[in-house]
Formats: sequence, structure tokens, C-alpha cells
Amino acid sequence: MKMSSPDYYPSPADLPFNRTSLNRIFQLATPDQDPGGEGFWLLLQGEALFTIMTDQKYSLPQGDSPFPTGSAPLYIGQWQNQPCRLIRIPEDMELTAQLHRQPLRAKQSNFPISILSLAGIGQMILHWEEGSQFCGNCGKRMIRLEKEWGKTCQTCNIHHFPRIHPCVIGLVIKGDEILLARKAEWADGRYSLVAGFVEFGECLEETMARETVEETNIQIKNIRYIGSQSWPFPSQLMCGFVADYAGGEIKLNDKELADAKWCKLDQLPTLPPRRSIARWLIDRAADYMS
Repeated sequence: MKMSSPDYYPSPADLPFNRTSLNRIFQLATPDQDPGGEGFWLLLQGEALFTIMTDQKYSLPQGDSPFPTGSAPLYIGQWQNQPCRLIRIPEDMELTAQLHRQPLRAKQSNFPISILSLAGIGQMILHWEEGSQFCGNCGKRMIRLEKEWGKTCQTCNIHHFPRIHPCVIGLVIKGDEILLARKAEWADGRYSLVAGFVEFGECLEETMARETVEETNIQIKNIRYIGSQSWPFPSQLMCGFVADYAGGEIKLNDKELADAKWCKLDQLPTLPPRRSIARWLIDRAADYMS
């Protein structure tokens, strides 16, 4: 029996990749606090995770390292009260048949939400670790700050900390329709919501208004924050909003989108998986319509 992610999440905080699903299961800790001894392995290869099947459930490997070579293990905290160590597996390395590989962005995940969320944290940690070996100011190698994820350069004495990139994503409502957009590289026929990165000097609401105009030529009003989701591809925080149509006709103003359109709730195209805040907002669109 496979344990897939649920189809319903009470709030954005309950979505995969947020820490809510890890309460009482995982305690984040920095690599310099590794207590030693055997524990669990979080094995990531690109955007995929390796697990084993025990008692007809997917779980993390335990005990000795499941392969002889690769990057050095990185302690990231306690999983089920045992040390959990993270390893980036080279793309060309093949592992034993006992290990099951599945993309973290598969349409339907077979992992429990807790394992999926832990893998997301691992992705963000690897993104930081691999991009923070050298100081961005002077280029010298950095060392870890004690009991912190930040690092310091002993040459120019500058501290660097993990970079989480804030993004907005919004459900725009016009009467009984919602605004959906599509990028060319997405799966055939899949649509989602307007989204984008925060720029210098912007608050989140300003970013939502700017991105909607830039991508679709639609002006919005009554912008209200609903919730957020950690998105480890590679290191974003998706801030979800709902807004009302204020004017304009759809026009693709840049090359980012392949299409955008207004859709009634009973005539929706293919949508993102329910594990995303985009789908969480779309599924509740009727609640925000006047």
C-alpha cells in the first residue's frame, strides 16, 4: 500500500513543504551539532528523493551509508529522535534496487507529507550550502557560524545567511470567473495563477499588482493576503493573495506567459497538483466570490 499525499489541506500552513507536517517528527539543527552515531539518510538526486519500503510504507533509509561514494553527509537535525543526515547523490550514480526514486514534483506523490516536506527542507539546505562556500564580497572560503546556518568570511568579516526568495501568487476574481495563466514549459494544457518575485522597495501587495499588469495587462484591487507556502525549487516563499478585477483586457505584455484567460469554475482546464498553494487558492475560489 502506498501512502500518497492528501487531497485536502485545512489551511496553507498544512500544505507540503511547510514545517507544520514535521511537528513532533523532525527538529532542525545545524551540521556542527551532529551527535554522531547511526541515524536516517535523506538522499536527494536533483529534484528526486530515494526512500525504502518498510511495512508497506515509504520511509528513510537507516544505518550505514547506502552507497560508498558521494558528497560528505550533512547533519540537518533529528528525525524521529535519531540523527538525520543529508547527501546530494550525483545524477549519474545508480543505487541499489532496494531504494525507490521519485521526483518531488511528481503529479501525485507516494510519500507521506512529512517525508515530502523534509525533502523540501533538504533541497533548500543544499541550495544554500552549495552556493555559500565562498564569500560573495571577496571570494574567500567561508566557515560556518556556530549553531547557525549562516556563514562568515574570516578575511573581510562579513556574515552571510540563507537566502529565501519572497514571491507572490494570486487568485484574481472577475464576477464568476478567475484569471488563469500558462507558461510554455508547463505540462500540456496546465494553467495556474499569476506569480512573480518581489522587487526592490516593494511590499507584497505592490508586487501582486505589478506582476498581474506586467503579465496579463489586468489591473486589480482589494488585494488581501491569504497564506503562504515554502517552495523549495530552489528556495522560495510563495505568498498567496486574492484580488478583485479592477480593469483592463487580457494582453500578454511579456514573453513569460504563453496564454492567459478568464475561466468559470465549472470549466477549468488542467490545474496544478493539490499540494501547491496555487491549487489551494483555486479550489476555494467560490468562497471569495461576492
